Amino acid sequence: MRNLVILLLLLFITAGYSQAEKSLLWKISGNGLEKPSYLFGTIHITCDATLSSKVLDALDKTSQLYLELDMDNPALSLTVMKYATMNDGSKLSTLATKEDYDIVSKFVLEHTGISISMLDNFKPVFIDMMLIDKMLKCPIQSVEAELMKVTKTQHEEVFGLETVEDQMAAFEAVPYQKQMDELVKKAKEGIEPLYEEYEELMDLYKQEDITAIMEYVKANTDVEQALELLNKRNENWIPVIEATAKNKPTFYGVGTAHLPGKNGVINLLRKKGYIVEAVK
Repeated sequence: MRNLVILLLLLFITAGYSQAEKSLLWKISGNGLEKPSYLFGTIHITCDATLSSKVLDALDKTSQLYLELDMDNPALSLTVMKYATMNDGSKLSTLATKEDYDIVSKFVLEHTGISISMLDNFKPVFIDMMLIDKMLKCPIQSVEAELMKVTKTQHEEVFGLETVEDQMAAFEAVPYQKQMDELVKKAKEGIEPLYEEYEELMDLYKQEDITAIMEYVKANTDVEQALELLNKRNENWIPVIEATAKNKPTFYGVGTAHLPGKNGVINLLRKKGYIVEAVK
C-alpha cells in the first residue's frame, strides 16, 4: 500500500476466509453466554462518525466498552510517545539520500508546519501519522470518540483489549528503512493520491462491506511483517473477549479489518463455539 498509516488506521487485515454479509455490527451469543455481546468494526478517522440506530441499540444492551486500547486513559498519549523514537540509533537523515530527505523535509514542513530536523530520531511511521489530518478534505471525526461519548452518558467503563506496548510492537515489525522508503514515496507523489485512496475506503465503510475492505487492503499492501503480527493480535484478543463477555454483556469496537478473514475475530470466535451473526 502506498500509505502504511492507512493500513494501521484500519488496524490491519487478515488473509483468507471472508464473511459474505455486509455489516459492521455482529452479535456474539451461545457457548454459555447468559446475554449477547456485540462486535463492531470502526474506522479511526472519518468525515462522519454518526453511530447508526443499531449500534446505539447494541450499546444500550451492553454494560461496558472495550476498544483496542483504553482510550479514555489520560496518560495514553504520553505512553505512546515513549515509543515514537527509533530504538537502534537510526536517524531519518541517514535512512534516505540527501535529495530524498530534502523532499520529505519540504513535504512535512508544508503540511504540518514542523521542521523534520527536530524529529530526526523519530520512527518514519510516526512522521507519517502526523499527516493523518491531511488525508481528508473535511474536519476529522472519530468513531471511537463517539462510542466513548455514549458510554460516558451511560456511566459505563471503557477498557482496552491490549496495552500500548502490544500495539506499538506493530510498528517495530516493519523495518525502519521500509517505513522511510514509504514516507519518501508519499512525499514525491504528493498529498492528492491520499484523498482518493482514503475516500474509496470510507465509501466501502459506509457500505459496511468488510470483505471488500479486506480485499482492498490485501491488494494494496506488501507489509508482510505487520500482517503476520496483526494476525497474532487477533488471536491474543480472543481470551480477553471470552472472559469479559462471560462476565457481562460487552460492546467491542475494533478496526474493521480485524473482523473478516480466516484469522479474523469473527472466524476465531466461531471456531471457539460462539454464534457470531451480522446485525442488519
